[in-house]
Amino acid sequence: MSTRTRSPLLLAVLAAALVVGVQALLVPLFAAPAAHLAPRDLPVAVAGPAPAAAELAGRLAAARPGAFEVTTLPDAAAADRALRDREVYAAFVAGPDGIALHTAAAASPTVAALLTEAAGQLATGRPVPVVEVVPADPDDPRGAGFAAGFLPLALTSMLAGVLLVLLVTGRAARLAGLAAYAVLAGGVGVAVLHGWLGLLGGDPLAEAAVIGLFGLATAAVVAGLGALLGRPGIGLGALLVFLVGNPLSAVAAAPELLPQPWGTVGQWLPVGAGGTLLRSAAFFDGAGAGTPLAVLAGYAVLGLALLLLARRAPAPADEPVAARRPARAAAG
Repeated sequence: MSTRTRSPLLLAVLAAALVVGVQALLVPLFAAPAAHLAPRDLPVAVAGPAPAAAELAGRLAAARPGAFEVTTLPDAAAADRALRDREVYAAFVAGPDGIALHTAAAASPTVAALLTEAAGQLATGRPVPVVEVVPADPDDPRGAGFAAGFLPLALTSMLAGVLLVLLVTGRAARLAGLAAYAVLAGGVGVAVLHGWLGLLGGDPLAEAAVIGLFGLATAAVVAGLGALLGRPGIGLGALLVFLVGNPLSAVAAAPELLPQPWGTVGQWLPVGAGGTLLRSAAFFDGAGAGTPLAVLAGYAVLGLALLLLARRAPAPADEPVAARRPARAAAG
């Protein structure tokens, strides 16, 4: 009896210790990137006559060593093209009246605010004119709505993958469920984020396609891992998508603001790639979409392949009980 009494107590203590251990890992994983936001090789441009541009680039490097990856361009027009193509986050333009800052706040309002402050320091306190080449959505100037609105897309996509593994049997049915979810998620997502809340400003069809692809990639990889590995696979999918992918996604900031290599790693995970791709579709006419599009397509293909490789779905929990009854009757 003493053994039976101690075992539940020991199990309870071990469960509590396990959860606290997970907590100790998750708190820094979520908090550390947000607490250490700073530019790290942040792509910016310096535009203007060669001597002035070189001098300005040198001042940037001296003021914040390692903070900026500077591209020198001949004039403001070239700088604006680089902004629209998502090659740089901002451009410091040297002119006869001093420095002007051209920004693409749609890429990251956080970065635009940070660089506006840096431009003021370079101009020794004088007001710096700011030209918003690619502005953020007027209904979401700080980008908080975009970041907050993207998180539920990740959560629901992960949930869709989990439900398809736990509740649906058969490869064909699961594949059909994934296709249906992708189409519905894309349509409803753009209806809410673009039509209702006004947080997106691009082509609604392109935005719906991005949300649908993101939903398919996320749900498919969770469902595929779950179908192949069982409940441990579902946990691995949740770890990949949410517990690691969300804090490293930089959806609310920019990957170049996170400690490296984590900012880069986050862009190779579904949430980071999805956020970057949706920004490209919503504000930049698809510029800079190549890499995140390939990442999401790769996860979608991987998830579907895992589903096809998995063995026949396990029977419902009550089926083994029914299956054992004839055996017991025969034994009797």
